[in-house]
Amino acid sequence: MAGLLQPVLAGLVTALVGFASSFTVVLAGLRAVGADESQAASGLLAVSVASGVCAVWLGLRHRLPMAIAWSTPGAALLAATGPVPGGWPAAVGAFVVCGVLIVAAGLFPALGRAVAAIPGPIASAMLAGVLLPLCTAPVRALVEVPALAAPVVVTWLVLHRFARRWAVPAALVVAAVAIALTTPGGIGAHGLKPVFTLTAPEWTVPAVVGLALPLFLVTMAAQNVPGMAVLRGYGYRPPLGAALRVTGLASALGAPVGGHAVNLAAITAALAAGPDAHPDPERRWVASVTAGVGMALLGLGAGVATALVLLSPPVLIEAVAGLALLAALAGAVSAAVADPQAREAAVVTFVVTASGVSLLGVGGAFWGLLAGWLMLLLFRRHSAPPASATPAPPVSATPAPPVSATPAPPASATPAPPVSVQPGPPVGPVPPVAPAGFAPTAGQAGE
Repeated sequence: MAGLLQPVLAGLVTALVGFASSFTVVLAGLRAVGADESQAASGLLAVSVASGVCAVWLGLRHRLPMAIAWSTPGAALLAATGPVPGGWPAAVGAFVVCGVLIVAAGLFPALGRAVAAIPGPIASAMLAGVLLPLCTAPVRALVEVPALAAPVVVTWLVLHRFARRWAVPAALVVAAVAIALTTPGGIGAHGLKPVFTLTAPEWTVPAVVGLALPLFLVTMAAQNVPGMAVLRGYGYRPPLGAALRVTGLASALGAPVGGHAVNLAAITAALAAGPDAHPDPERRWVASVTAGVGMALLGLGAGVATALVLLSPPVLIEAVAGLALLAALAGAVSAAVADPQAREAAVVTFVVTASGVSLLGVGGAFWGLLAGWLMLLLFRRHSAPPASATPAPPVSATPAPPVSATPAPPASATPAPPVSVQPGPPVGPVPPVAPAGFAPTAGQAGE
């Protein structure tokens, strides 16, 4: 029983931190693409239950700590994209397409390799451009509602220094207390019951190109790939194909009730897969299964979470979401500018994506990815010819004549007399010692 307590507690912490630190991002994203109050609450409930079911199934099936979460960068993408042509039904249709693409990536490894072939700096720059608008919300909140935002930011700063994993949940608690103290009547009891709200999906070209494809790419590049890296870093070899098929199917099935996407956890994966979950790596899967159960149960409070968001000034909840995403923004920016050869293309991707422009009904994330890719192609084509033409002539023509004419006579004249006359007699006994010394040493070492 004592052996079970540690991973169970680690799983509960994983679920609580994962839910509390980013559910505001999910609600902000769903509301941005057209969901009303009940549809947003239904979407939060859908991704919570889908994450929990996937985590329990994969953990029991493979006995690996494969923590599952909703796509937080994907939700930030929804917030940055805003309303799509066709409204909320078109957004739901884009969620279905994203889920189908994730399943396809699990069925056909070539598709997964194609996603992995997207240059890392470009993908990171697109993610950074998506995250930037939300990450500026704390600054705007301090200006617009300083009395409410200042305690939230100060709480986050203090705990970020001493207990980092609890910084965002604690900031959320402070925000909830501030909302309760400043809202007459508090939170009513209506609309707090968990309910699935069904929406018939519709498919439009702008929604598929401008929302479904970027959501798929962000979910793969910013969640599934890092999630696999975390698990491999702890010595596990998780089946990526199985994880993609399960999470993709859950995403597609959860889309009609508002769920945008679920995937391998990246941010909270270490809480379930690390040594804090259990000293024995073969027992840590209990933590991920417990986290799945906890996530599904926390989803039952989606109505309360949505009501809390609706009662607060929008910028205050966005500020909490921005604080939760600052670390992700820092990592994305660092990865985007790490390669000097791709740095300018990454900056172009970042600027176009962060601008939030919409052209032909397609959002800025797609155009940023396209602009950065074209910029990268131009840079590589421009820099390739000089690199191949410059070193060839000087290496073959310049060094050959001087090296053969000048140093040859002194080199052959100076060392020859001392080597042949002086060392000959005294070095005689050394050669037999060298070969004899190597053979026995190798034999003794082999034994």
